[in-house]
Amino acid sequence: MTTNFKPRNYTPAIIIITIALISAITILLRLPGVEDFDAFDITILPLMNAIFNVFSFVFLLIALVAILKGNEKVHKRFIYAAVVATALFLINYVVFHTISSATPFGGEGFLKIFYYFVLITHVTLAMSIIPLALTSITSTWNRQFERHKKVSRWTMPIWLYVSFTGVLVYVLIKPYY
Repeated sequence: MTTNFKPRNYTPAIIIITIALISAITILLRLPGVEDFDAFDITILPLMNAIFNVFSFVFLLIALVAILKGNEKVHKRFIYAAVVATALFLINYVVFHTISSATPFGGEGFLKIFYYFVLITHVTLAMSIIPLALTSITSTWNRQFERHKKVSRWTMPIWLYVSFTGVLVYVLIKPYY
């Protein structure tokens, strides 16, 4: 039985999505925020971001364990769950930074160095997750399983790190909101 399956080239879409998201977030972070916003306590939004990151982290761990055990169905479901949790994080992040200006870190000494190290690596690697995750997912859609394995060997640990450090950044900056 022959199939008429033809792989699609998702590369242009991945590039456009990556550039658009990184550009939009970069511009957004430079905006001053809304003055006198009092519709609700916006400090709940960073907490929600931390929760979304926890969900992403847990979903990714479950997906990793599932694929190591050979359960592709569970792996796929939890990867998609991690994508949804990450997308919800991103939406909430954009809303928060549209309303609020960036919060400066108030710690000193080693804690300040540690915070900025975690923050810089978190942000840098978060930008890399966009094309990596999209490439990992679209390679499975194209039935390019060797490519998927190759890219996912980088995607999974980086995405886990970004999810974990997202929570860590929240815990470190929370006293200064």
